[in-house]
Amino acid sequence: MTIQTPYYLIDKAGLLRNLEIIRRVREQSGAKLLLALKCFATWSVFDLMNQYLDGTTSSSLYEVRLGREKFGGETHAYSVAYADHEIDEVVSHADKIIFNSLGQFARFADRAVGVQRGLRLNPGVSSSSFDLADPARPFSRLGEWDANRVRPFMDRIDGFMIHNNCENGDFGLFDAMLGQIEERFGDLLAQVKWVSLGGGIHFTGEGYNVDAFCARLKKFAQDYGVQVYLEPGEAAITRSTTLEVSVLDILDNGKQLAIVDASVEAHMLDLLIYRQHAKVEPDAGPHPYMVCGKSCLAGDIFGEFRFEKELAVGDRISFQDAAGYTMVKKNWFNGVKMPSIAIRELDGEVRLVRAFGYDDFAAALS
Repeated sequence: MTIQTPYYLIDKAGLLRNLEIIRRVREQSGAKLLLALKCFATWSVFDLMNQYLDGTTSSSLYEVRLGREKFGGETHAYSVAYADHEIDEVVSHADKIIFNSLGQFARFADRAVGVQRGLRLNPGVSSSSFDLADPARPFSRLGEWDANRVRPFMDRIDGFMIHNNCENGDFGLFDAMLGQIEERFGDLLAQVKWVSLGGGIHFTGEGYNVDAFCARLKKFAQDYGVQVYLEPGEAAITRSTTLEVSVLDILDNGKQLAIVDASVEAHMLDLLIYRQHAKVEPDAGPHPYMVCGKSCLAGDIFGEFRFEKELAVGDRISFQDAAGYTMVKKNWFNGVKMPSIAIRELDGEVRLVRAFGYDDFAAALS
């Protein structure tokens, strides 16, 4: 099937590789795993993913509703702050609701009757190498730091959520930080029914010690008598998706530049935020090009890559690992056409599931 670029191409076989590891973690550790919708919420592939994951976790009213309606299973609601006008609807879609602060807990816990109520804890340590994404940065608003402040609420708290791993592919670091969490909050953990250790743990990455990871989770659950939850985002979808683009123009301004029909600002925003390059494979050959987006932003650059042959107008380029924090962040900057979404089924058939046009652009404005 020929699909007009740009488009995201989700490969279900790539998803399945990650999902089989998720199945292994569930079976060996006893943990339950929830898809983090803040990272990936393309519900057209939930029919595969919900066979391997226990449900979803969210960061907003719309995400928790999407999880309930499109994914099924357990639905955990979390938000940095709920508003008065949305809390009742959030509760109506949730199995568990997690409050970010004691202030929010005190304000809304009585409106969450019928669902289990949790609180986010902040252990003051994280694996993040980016201050922008570090939940334990100074003066962080993400969760409660002081165990003494939490203790008076313990008779009303069913569980805790602790999210302090960010792009952490090092089991040793995970193990050490979990030990610090136990030292800081151990007496509280032993008083609740469940503990979510959040996402950001790259246990589906190459060479990760899955057996040791599962054993550590199982021991943690046994030591504190809790059900452990994990909230994989990237771990569930890594290496499953490409952004397919076409070359529109070639320039030579001291370097060979290739302009493509997509935009970093609009379609892979995290690369711009964290000043990272896209990935192209094999990224080897005698012909170097700086591949640039088509928006008017001067820094709209996917990166510098090497190709086996000279690029020409009409050539296709595939940016790798384009699932996490891409489709959930895509936008209409410059009115650049939003990439379509296509899926490669397990039998190899590629089907277009969504295309975006002018009407979508206009409807997003007023």
